[in-house]
Amino acid sequence: MTLQRDFEIQGNWLFSHRSYLPLIVLVLGVALFARNVACEEGFFGLVKGHWGYYEMLCLLVSLIGAAVRAYTVGHTPEGTSGRNTAKQEAHSLNVTGIYSVVRHPLYLGNFFMWLGIAMLTCSVGFLVAFVLAYGLYYERIMCAEEAFLLRKFGATYTAWANSTPAFVPRLHGFVASTVKFSWRKVLKKEKNGILAVALIFCMLNAIGSKLNAAIVPSLPLKAFATGSAIAYAVLETLKKHTAVLNEAGR
Repeated sequence: MTLQRDFEIQGNWLFSHRSYLPLIVLVLGVALFARNVACEEGFFGLVKGHWGYYEMLCLLVSLIGAAVRAYTVGHTPEGTSGRNTAKQEAHSLNVTGIYSVVRHPLYLGNFFMWLGIAMLTCSVGFLVAFVLAYGLYYERIMCAEEAFLLRKFGATYTAWANSTPAFVPRLHGFVASTVKFSWRKVLKKEKNGILAVALIFCMLNAIGSKLNAAIVPSLPLKAFATGSAIAYAVLETLKKHTAVLNEAGR
């Protein structure tokens, strides 16, 4: 078996489990966060006196990732760039909008969402390990996706891929999306990610406030988590019992 084919098989397996495997990283990160906060290790001492601001900086990084995902999903048609895990799917090839400057914007968004959480550990070692592990993990998934797209779209895909970077966006050549932005699709598809970020930040703040007096319980984070939970419940109800969030072709 060629190495390329081996990467594709690994990538397809990781693709189908990508919603669950990152939880391992989360568990390790929470444990390290608790240790560094309680023992004031890592670079916690550098941000200890300004923890509230640092916490908001980390949240901003995660929300930037969520915004990248929302912008991407809002400009894509049905059958592309989804949260499906059963198999690769692409009814058409996205080459405009954010896809005109980077081939895998959703994974770029995921990176920033997780980076903000990883920053809270106050561990340089963990941050480096996270970046390396993320690169290896998603390299396989991107390899599998691109093999699928190459087989389906052939020369059209090759021409686009040859001029568009895989993960680090280029700063020129942006082409406006040919698909109108859909808030309905964003609300239907991205509510899970926002709720997860809100709950994780709120949980870590609660843990930290119990372990170190320098971390004050955050009312904004509690409000963010509560609001996200309410919004999720409302949107999930609308999704299951009404057609309010449905949109033809999206």
